[in-house]
Amino acid sequence: MLSNTRDRFHKFRRLQAEPDQQHKLQTEFLNEATPNLTYLTLIIGSCIIATLGLLSNSVAVIIGAMIIAPLMLPIRALAFSALTANIQLFRQSLIALGVGTLLAVGIACSLGLVSGLSSFGSEILSRTKPTLLDLGIAIAAGGISGYAKLQPKISGSLAGTAIAVALMPPICVVGLGVSHANWSLSLGATLLYLTNLLGIILACMMAFLITGCSPLKRAQKPLMITLVLTGLLIIPLSVSFVKLIRQSQLEASLKSALLSRTVSFQRLELVNIDTNWLTDPPEVRLSVQAKDPITPKQVRLLETFLERETGQQFSLIFQVGKITEVRANSNTNLQP
Repeated sequence: MLSNTRDRFHKFRRLQAEPDQQHKLQTEFLNEATPNLTYLTLIIGSCIIATLGLLSNSVAVIIGAMIIAPLMLPIRALAFSALTANIQLFRQSLIALGVGTLLAVGIACSLGLVSGLSSFGSEILSRTKPTLLDLGIAIAAGGISGYAKLQPKISGSLAGTAIAVALMPPICVVGLGVSHANWSLSLGATLLYLTNLLGIILACMMAFLITGCSPLKRAQKPLMITLVLTGLLIIPLSVSFVKLIRQSQLEASLKSALLSRTVSFQRLELVNIDTNWLTDPPEVRLSVQAKDPITPKQVRLLETFLERETGQQFSLIFQVGKITEVRANSNTNLQP
């Protein structure tokens, strides 16, 4: 059994003993990291699809843009070139990544200006608050993506990893934030993009190192630099993670207080509750159904009550759908 395990490990690391395979990988990475017409076309198409999906708040359309994932190619090449000290490949990968990123930000900004939308949906807002969970996802997906490059048999997993650690949607959110001069939106999306970027690079480097693409001595310096840069992100990501937990607790307290401790909500049916934490104070959008209208005075009283109960000021926005009861002996004539 021990011999079996040893044989498998040597087979796993056989790239180190095959210069031809190393040369083949370098050639493939050079092709993938070339900012040619095909690459730019994929960037433009993916960006347009992702931006329109974000503006329309459509999950399906955004996933379609994720599958294209043109930025994953130069990122893997960047990790490989840093690990193997290939200066030409490193420079070419950096140029391809920079050109693709700036082009996508510019297109998203232009579409944001043309659309004229004054507010953003949940799909955009959800990409402005990265946490440690996002870094964990990026590392896991990046490791699979790097290993899939070395093992063609599992190349089918690339679509899944591209969806799990999406790069294009955060860049598009950066551009949309710039188009509306919403710098907090752009800053949050930039942090998510950097989180995904460094997570993928770090995981790819580890996958390439384990499979023998580079000796440990040569890989130490680039690996340490990547670890330090990733470590710097842990501080804001940890703050965001703690804030996420706090927000989750506040939302639970808010919903409990509204449903069980207010007279107003005894006459309402709560359909949905959504909180925008980017505003100050946070906006709570409540979709309700009611027989009677809700007055501004009731909203003010509820805001005061919630501030007293939770220790947090909220701005309540009610979206009211009227409930109409119809019976067999009713004289009400309903219009279609």
